[in-house]
Amino acid sequence: MFYAEKTSNALRFGDVIRGFLSTTPVITEPALKEPFKSYNIDVNVPIFSVVMDPCCQIGNKSVSLTPLIQIRISFFDNPYLAEDLTRVNRKMEPQQAVPPLAWEKLSQEEKQKRMKIGREYAFVGLFIYEKHDRLPKYTVQRKENKIETNYYMIDFRNIHKLCCDKINSPTDAPLETKILELSVKTRTELRDKISVYYATPPIEDKLAED
Repeated sequence: MFYAEKTSNALRFGDVIRGFLSTTPVITEPALKEPFKSYNIDVNVPIFSVVMDPCCQIGNKSVSLTPLIQIRISFFDNPYLAEDLTRVNRKMEPQQAVPPLAWEKLSQEEKQKRMKIGREYAFVGLFIYEKHDRLPKYTVQRKENKIETNYYMIDFRNIHKLCCDKINSPTDAPLETKILELSVKTRTELRDKISVYYATPPIEDKLAED
């Protein structure tokens, strides 16, 4: 079960909520020698957002959010993922992470390299939200056909802080904005994956350790 059957009277990590803004500052370059001469702030109003703070950290008139966005069209090119898009959320075998044709085109050396690594997250920065009647359907345009779906996803790179006077604690918050709550199992999957996302060491650090 992806979503909780009954939502709690509190904001929780992974909750789908509505009525909040998404902002992204845009600059040409860092202001190292003089103040910014110009900058932009992109402001969007996503249909839904997802709470990205740990439950106990929600409050003090602020919350970390990320927009709930449409999925990548390329997921449907992979039969393993197309069958159940939430498989993106879990570790998978190397040959499951790419379409069959793409796997066949890999050199034997590359295949062995990936097989040696074994099961891992193929899309470590993404988390798929299961379809639900409360999530509106949209059309994904592919070359050969159109697919109607209401799977959504979040991208960990899009997390931002938002201040709101009504968010004082998980329970003292505008709970009428809450649409869906993750089940305990799914919330654990989200927590595990975002932990790996932030804990993944860069290649140069791995080489230094070796």
